[in-house]
Amino acid sequence: MENTLVKLLHDSVQKFPEKNAIIHADRNLSYINLWKKSCGVAQFLTRQGLTSGDRISLLIENSIEYVIAYYAVLMAGGAVVGLNTAAKSRDLINWIQHSESHFLFTSSTHPELDDVLKGLDTNICQLVFLDPCSLSEEFTCWDDIEPCDAIPDNKISDPANQLASIIYTSGTTGKPKGVMLSHTNLYENTISILTYLKLNETDSIVNVLPFYYSYGNSVLHIHIAVGGTLILENSLLYPHKVVALMSETKATGFSGVPSTFNLLLNRIKFSDFDLSSLRYMTQAGGHMVPSYVKKIKNELPEIKFVIMYGQTEASARLSYLPAEDIEVKLGSIGRAIPGVELEVMDESLNPVAPNVTGEIYARGKNIMMGYWKDPDTTQSVLHDNWLKTGDLAYKDEDNYLYIVGRSSEMIKSGAHRISPKDIEEVILEYNSVEEASVVGVEDKLLGQVIKAVIVIKPEHEVTKMELLRYCKANLANYKIPKFIEFVDEIPKTASGKVRRFMLQN
Repeated sequence: MENTLVKLLHDSVQKFPEKNAIIHADRNLSYINLWKKSCGVAQFLTRQGLTSGDRISLLIENSIEYVIAYYAVLMAGGAVVGLNTAAKSRDLINWIQHSESHFLFTSSTHPELDDVLKGLDTNICQLVFLDPCSLSEEFTCWDDIEPCDAIPDNKISDPANQLASIIYTSGTTGKPKGVMLSHTNLYENTISILTYLKLNETDSIVNVLPFYYSYGNSVLHIHIAVGGTLILENSLLYPHKVVALMSETKATGFSGVPSTFNLLLNRIKFSDFDLSSLRYMTQAGGHMVPSYVKKIKNELPEIKFVIMYGQTEASARLSYLPAEDIEVKLGSIGRAIPGVELEVMDESLNPVAPNVTGEIYARGKNIMMGYWKDPDTTQSVLHDNWLKTGDLAYKDEDNYLYIVGRSSEMIKSGAHRISPKDIEEVILEYNSVEEASVVGVEDKLLGQVIKAVIVIKPEHEVTKMELLRYCKANLANYKIPKFIEFVDEIPKTASGKVRRFMLQN
């Protein structure tokens, strides 16, 4: 159990047994009860035959139950597969099957559940329902699992090489891309983040980030590790309620992606709320416009605003820009976090000189084990323990990094990382579509929004509205194109590759 997230939780339980670990609406969970309930679920999984590295899918909104289930899976030696709760059944089924999950924890009220069940073999993937329902006689009900005091014996024997989590970053029916993270990966990244954020048991955070993404996942673990408190708010529909919650609970921290802060800045006035307890904010998940950074600093001059950069393949974090450096290094993603090496290299993997653009490579104990069941893609991004990030950047004379572009085609829209191929696959299933290419176009609020460029088959007719209706029926909301453009031909290179940059205007 040494050097694992389970050990960090255990330490917090020993120090702060009665302190609230999680607060969600009118419910709360103390550290000692988090431990007992997680131990109970872990023992249940072990009795059901779970073995080291077996995968368990969690189709659960941020909640007390999510946290219990997550740590229970680790205690039992399993690997968590956090599923995007906004995804459609086709994606969910593909991720569950691709990961070969042995269990699915979910709610009977999930809107995609009926279709998910039609596509799953429940003899292979057992179901655990978080709420009593008509199906609970056939499957396990969460309330029937008794808490206990002890974790199963010696289930994490090799933290550095034992799978703890798979996070899917892209891929549906084509080729899912599951990032494999070991217990050591998650532990080392947690310790590193704590080193520069300097959190302790007095810290609390109003969390709006989904735990199934690496950013939200890291926010969860760093607070549990120090005995802090997570106050869960799963909706940004009413931004003033989020800030009011920060005020009412005297939260010390808040984390968001660029679109989170853009929304708050455009919809509320921080001066209308008592935020005197707020100590820090962190931002990651894409580039944030410098003018918005300045606005945050102007409106909340007393807080520390920390800009961060990372990737799921790095367990979350790779670099940070300390609050005190923002004014002199505005636009930078900072320097490597403790325990991580960052280098800007050319195509021959030689370091480039200051102010020369190259690609960011990263090395450290937080770098992933690889992609699940995909050795070829793993080999393409891991070179002699270096992670090829796909991000183009340069270093200044002080070794501060500045990103100038992306070598990958991944679309970053709000908190989501979206593969164009996922959307293209769906659009191409529409009978009248001959070709489809999807790109991200710049957007001040979300960073990027989705644009679909489409060629219609000869003698076929289809309207933008018809295609949008089709997309809404088959894609998660965050994958639906904002713009649809019909063209006669999609520009390509001589080798047949799409010239995506020509489609972004």
